[in-house]
Amino acid sequence: MLEEAARHPSGLGPGFRGRVIAPDADDYDRARRVHNAAVDRHPALIVRPTDADDVALVVAHAQERGLPLVIRAGGHSMGGHSTGDGALVLDLSAMRDVEIDAVEGTAWADAGVLAGEYTTASHALGFVTPFGDTGSVGVAGITLGGGVGWLVRKHGMTIDSLLAVEIVTADGRRRIASAVEEPDLFWGVRGAGANFGVVTRLQFRLHPLGNVLAGDILLPATRDVLRSLVPVLLAAPDELTAMPTIMLAPQDPAIPDQHRGRPVVYVSVAWSGPSGAGERALAPLRALGAPISDTVTWQPYPALFSPVDRDEEPTSGVSSRALFLDALDDATIDVIERRLTEADAPRAIVQLRVLGGAMARVPGDETAFGWRDQPVLLWLITPYQEIGRAAAIEAWTAAFRADLPADGAATYVNFMGAEDTDAVRGAYPAPAYARLRELKRRYDPDNVFRANHNIPPAVTTSG
Repeated sequence: MLEEAARHPSGLGPGFRGRVIAPDADDYDRARRVHNAAVDRHPALIVRPTDADDVALVVAHAQERGLPLVIRAGGHSMGGHSTGDGALVLDLSAMRDVEIDAVEGTAWADAGVLAGEYTTASHALGFVTPFGDTGSVGVAGITLGGGVGWLVRKHGMTIDSLLAVEIVTADGRRRIASAVEEPDLFWGVRGAGANFGVVTRLQFRLHPLGNVLAGDILLPATRDVLRSLVPVLLAAPDELTAMPTIMLAPQDPAIPDQHRGRPVVYVSVAWSGPSGAGERALAPLRALGAPISDTVTWQPYPALFSPVDRDEEPTSGVSSRALFLDALDDATIDVIERRLTEADAPRAIVQLRVLGGAMARVPGDETAFGWRDQPVLLWLITPYQEIGRAAAIEAWTAAFRADLPADGAATYVNFMGAEDTDAVRGAYPAPAYARLRELKRRYDPDNVFRANHNIPPAVTTSG
């Protein structure tokens, strides 16, 4: 049946205005690639719709033909959920419109827009919406999982600036979900949105912002520095967000010989407050140790995101795990130091996203993402060039995570790797997970949208 569907893409009907890419198309190999080069799969069809009406046709087509349905926006799924063997990949990358209303302070973005593209467009008018820290991530994917980025302490998560979504559900209906229309669905898409349908457009709140004081303060990763990082950053004003990254210093001529190959911490910072207060806010960080280098300077906010190149070929694999921590204690530091310095260890990095501020002031049950009171998000990332070692590196990353003294710790769905259903439970507090299963039963009882960190529908029992 899958081969039959691939040979007859016209089954989408005459109303479909997008593009169908079959396995015999000249650009099929390029079109099937995703951000993680180790995820090398061969879909039966890749379909690029132009709007929600096209999306509804694709959703119906996949169900009629028995094709597994995969939704792709930016293609950054750490778990490999942006593609699939024998699947119908609904690729939203052709939907790229951004409509900015500077008077109302809102913007509508199509689901195929990338974070860097949106940020460039909005900042040209003096506004931003808080996304993450990577320009090539799709605005839809990052938002539906939560969104933790450079403005998380000042303006909260991306979902805290989300006002509404246009979504096509499994029954083919185009709906608007907001605080007023379908509020239960709106609750669910803010943290678990990939499970309920295809979000085609998103409305965001805009925040005024010009330049930011940003860059890296490179410090030796001594025990005293690592112990002090989290308390210092949690005590900082909300306008300061930092993402310290612990790693072995690269063989970079700009780094003194005595630090190369040894543990260091790149304290990446962004100050979005008044110009006169930025240096004062950074002073406690700089006092933690003698900086090896310091690149902090005033710059336009979009400069924090790498330039977007939609034609860039993926060359690296990546393995990922994440967990929330109460603190960076000695036991955790011991594991990080031991794992990073193992003789045969891959070049892993451990990033800390120190939270609090506006994110923590939102009630935990207001959105499906519920871990508002967690002060630190630890993200373990293992990038690699040798794609043939993917299985070994995935096992090493999983073992690293298992070594961390945080049994039962919560996780963040956007940073989850190739993990099982039990791990997904850790992305949500128990009451939220139960509510999500009920929502799934209402909007997607047959689990059409399952190519994700899946939440199964609640089971209806008869008396």
